[in-house]
Amino acid sequence: MAAVLKPALAETMLAITGLKVNYGGINAVKGIDLEIRAGELVTLIGANGAGKTTTLKAITGLLQPASGEIRYLGKSLAGTPTFKLLDLGLAMVPEGRGVFARMTIVENLRMGAYVRTDEASIKADIERMFVTFPRLKERATQLAGTMSGGEQQMLAMARALMGHPKLLLLDEPSMGLSPIMVEKIFEVVRDIRSQGMTILLVEQNARLALQSADRGYVMESGLITMTGDASTMLDDPKVRAAYLGE
Repeated sequence: MAAVLKPALAETMLAITGLKVNYGGINAVKGIDLEIRAGELVTLIGANGAGKTTTLKAITGLLQPASGEIRYLGKSLAGTPTFKLLDLGLAMVPEGRGVFARMTIVENLRMGAYVRTDEASIKADIERMFVTFPRLKERATQLAGTMSGGEQQMLAMARALMGHPKLLLLDEPSMGLSPIMVEKIFEVVRDIRSQGMTILLVEQNARLALQSADRGYVMESGLITMTGDASTMLDDPKVRAAYLGE
């Protein structure tokens, strides 16, 4: 298992400066700064409509920023087509999973490896995903659209990992799942992170997100209103009152 890089010593993987994004005629993101260093798990928390998913869509080119800059490994992502991002090592698990409903589990996993040509390694990685997500192995030939929400979330995460990303974006992985399945998903997130994966986690379950993360950002009405070490934020009275129900 790869050692986790110490964030203080690691290179900056993603740097967002002055990002503004308009969505549906609304100024959804109003000039935010955000940084992720290699090996970190950084979480972005906030209520519905805060601008979290809009931020991810801007990073991945699904929405064009009105202004500001997004740099990945030191290079601007401006003008980079979304389908080229996996070639650069950036993958996203979207809100709502986005599995290919009429494809089997194995076919979905192969779609995650579409930029690769190393067939033997792809097969080995599919088996590795089956070890990480045993339920997928049990249903390998089942159509993805017939699985439960939790199983589809596992598949979406496994599919993203098949591309060997350097940076993994997770958008609301716990949404709509049972408490038991939420715990399983976060167990996998922590395991992936322990292997050295860099992760940006957008999540409404602030407690689990901050318990799993190195650092956190709070987003409210399109602005970053707080940032700091995740453990410190867990003890912050304002965070506890607004997001932890205390």
